[in-house]
Amino acid sequence: MGTRYFLALFLILLVLGFKVQGVAMAQEDEADSPGLLTRMQESLFSYWDTAKAAAQDLYQKTYLPTMDEKIRDIYNKSTAAVTTYAGIFTDQLLSLLKGDQ
Repeated sequence: MGTRYFLALFLILLVLGFKVQGVAMAQEDEADSPGLLTRMQESLFSYWDTAKAAAQDLYQKTYLPTMDEKIRDIYNKSTAAVTTYAGIFTDQLLSLLKGDQ
């Protein structure tokens, strides 16, 4: 069920990105066209601002304090587990590369 929300959020952000790109392309004037890097930077900033505003709006609409606490708890537990397993993997990889000395 959680992956559905992430998929829906991803699709919303993707659609917003295409919308921002379409608006940026329509507003460009050929005579006064800035450099490619400037256009890309402006497009990325506008996309980021639009996505951030949409995410904040969605968060404020669906904010539940108990769910917020649960999400924070799940995040803390999962990061602790990932850190532990990443350390184990790193140790195994180093001992494999180092070999018997």
